[in-house]
Amino acid sequence: MSASRLSELAEEEERRRKRAPWGVIALVLLTGLALMRNGSGEFDVGPPQPASAAAPDTSAALETFAAAPVTLPFSAVDRVRIPAIQVDAPVVPVGLDADGWVAAPPPENPGTAGWFTGAVSPGEKGTAVVVGHVDNKQGPAVFYGLGALKKGNRVEVVRQDGRTAVFEVYGVEVFEKNNFPGDRVYGSKGTPELRVITCGGGFSKQNGYDGNVVVFARLASVG
Repeated sequence: MSASRLSELAEEEERRRKRAPWGVIALVLLTGLALMRNGSGEFDVGPPQPASAAAPDTSAALETFAAAPVTLPFSAVDRVRIPAIQVDAPVVPVGLDADGWVAAPPPENPGTAGWFTGAVSPGEKGTAVVVGHVDNKQGPAVFYGLGALKKGNRVEVVRQDGRTAVFEVYGVEVFEKNNFPGDRVYGSKGTPELRVITCGGGFSKQNGYDGNVVVFARLASVG
């Protein structure tokens, strides 16, 4: 085995060691992502909420999918595109902040999404996570329309290795932050999956949004 290949394997092992276990992430996200505490909700019409028909099928048979077309190696992320809601946004890496929350994309750039580096990269085996603001005092932000997605819509993640991981949406739900089903949302199904998350549900000036909109998607193709 070449020295360069050994170096690649060592780097990958180091990345895997740094990834937080999903049990920890589920607890961190239980009361909402840091970015989701910043939603304003101060508009005549709030962001769209998922329709009941968009919820993932609950039977084990329907949630067990065939093998993905390919499993990609690690790569950082450049952009996320969601044609159905006119999203074409840059993506920055985000981790955990000093308080143990998932860090938000820069507040001065509400059109920017964040890829959580404590999980896999989109296209790798496992569950990748992309987050984004829903709104701020100036108006709608990058994932304002997320709750309007339907089954069969596509999420395209442009990776820095030049490949585009195309995911097919199979469910959209809103979960209460105080009853967030971490295992269900983040648990690996053995194939490359993606979760796209923003805030949603009811809103109050005192507590902000009381829920998280979660898009469930699986890898459909690689460009």
